Amino acid sequence: MRGHLLFRFVAELCRVDRPGTGSADPDGVGPLTGGFDPDFKESVVIDPADDSIGERVRAEFPPVRVPCQVETNAWEELAMQGAGDAPRSDLVLVFHFRDLERLDLVDPTTGAARIGPGDRLQALFDVAGELVQAVRTPPGLYVTEARPAGFGLFMPRPRRNLLLVSFAPRGTAAPRGVFP
Repeated sequence: MRGHLLFRFVAELCRVDRPGTGSADPDGVGPLTGGFDPDFKESVVIDPADDSIGERVRAEFPPVRVPCQVETNAWEELAMQGAGDAPRSDLVLVFHFRDLERLDLVDPTTGAARIGPGDRLQALFDVAGELVQAVRTPPGLYVTEARPAGFGLFMPRPRRNLLLVSFAPRGTAAPRGVFP
């Protein structure tokens, strides 16, 4: 027995497709040849409408629904910036490795979870599949940390059982103290 989640919900995650993002040519005949910046290890930002509003180049795998436990610290808390409100959210989802293994979200070679930084939370559902909360994007909620937990539990064969995943929004306004 590896334990279980308390107060189960279902998270709909959109995992970032790094190879797909890297191979996409985001500006056609422009100078970019791929959608992934090799220096910053991030997807590039382009301005397709030439209106000074950048859009992040991003390819995603199809959404996957994963049972979870929800821990909220802040949800769209007001955070006024020079360019407007940049709401702050701080959310942790707790996943059970048993569910991740069943959904092929654990790499069989390395044992690492396939949920990681850059993946996006699209929505939360109840266990019956009814929408509880959609995540407004932008700014969206993106994985900032995916940390295995619960090592050494469940004798006689100790295993890990939980993955704690932290989510935060990507900023849409100017950073504090920086004004045009």
